[in-house]
Amino acid sequence: MVFDGLRRLRREWRGLRAFRAVPRAERQLVFYSEGPGYWTYFEPVFRALQAEHGQSVLYVTSAEQDPVYREPPAGLRAFHVGLGVVRTTFFATLDADVLVMTMPDLQTMHIKRSPHPVHYCYLNHSMVSTHMVYRPAAFDHFDSMLCVGPHHVEEIRKREAQHGLRPKTLFEHGYGRLDTILENSHAGPLDRAPGEPGQILVAPSWGASSLIELHGAAAIQPLLDAGFKVVLRPHPQTRRLNPRGLDEIAARYADEPRFSMDENGDAHASLAESDIMVSDWSGAALEFAFGQERPVIFVDVPRKILDPDYKALGIEPLEVKIRTEVGAVVEPAELAGLGGVAQDVMADIGNWQLATRAARERWIFNVGRSGSAGADCLMSLLGQASTRTQQGARSA
Repeated sequence: MVFDGLRRLRREWRGLRAFRAVPRAERQLVFYSEGPGYWTYFEPVFRALQAEHGQSVLYVTSAEQDPVYREPPAGLRAFHVGLGVVRTTFFATLDADVLVMTMPDLQTMHIKRSPHPVHYCYLNHSMVSTHMVYRPAAFDHFDSMLCVGPHHVEEIRKREAQHGLRPKTLFEHGYGRLDTILENSHAGPLDRAPGEPGQILVAPSWGASSLIELHGAAAIQPLLDAGFKVVLRPHPQTRRLNPRGLDEIAARYADEPRFSMDENGDAHASLAESDIMVSDWSGAALEFAFGQERPVIFVDVPRKILDPDYKALGIEPLEVKIRTEVGAVVEPAELAGLGGVAQDVMADIGNWQLATRAARERWIFNVGRSGSAGADCLMSLLGQASTRTQQGARSA
């Protein structure tokens, strides 16, 4: 194990040296990814950068098994720096024009801004609001943000005003993962044969207050009793933190043909084939509602709160106020009636498509074209960086 760790560390230092060996003039645009699951947020922007601007990208990842690192697409050079001291060194010494990242909390924890004049741009990996589920200063130290919708602009501007922060450049971007879902899926109600049971995807968040952690099979049995097929998609963190609980559910329903558990990485099939989602505070609920144009039943478990003072902003988080726009809310004490609620929602599935579509248009920028919009934003930042470099050269 010790030797494995040393060999891994050696590979990470090798990745950092390879990145530093890239001529400074070619270190214009850098993407940093925490792991393979984050490429889905970068990819639409990258594709547009290539197709519409011919702009190359340096891609730095913390995951050695990242498929983009293993087989980088044309126009992208990939480097691996791990999660430890090499990654910390990468950030502390970075010299590039623009860094795009999906990881919040820049400067507030161990990942710091470089002393070099790097422009730090945050790319959202969720549609939820920037307060409540994030730490108080999660976005304070970025120079710009690619905003999902008008709620992000309102929240960031109000926080800047309240705390006297330097205004960031806020771009109307959208949400690339949503566009990918819309591109690859059938939106709207599914065609079911007469008598064919509907399918419900139970997709909770993770942690001690999440739906499955608190209620387990009580969130599944009423749906089966109502005649539905049920697919449980636990959050990956739940498998890591509470494998016993998931194994108990799997054992309980081992002989139930209408129950299955989906722990596949991309979840495309279970999303596309489900009529309704049951969730709690998971960001996946908005992806389902807006991407599939189908309703969500929210079980009102305790909120996930990382900023205890989030109410001081005076703005209700999107993930709170959106729930009645795209589905129904059920109190935990009323879980026994969950099957009946699902039947009522299913009976009105066509109207729910109209409701989810209207909410998407109201809350999300550039639906269907976020990749092009994001690429335009990043090219404008690169243009500004080029201007600063020319001015610096003239003054020298």
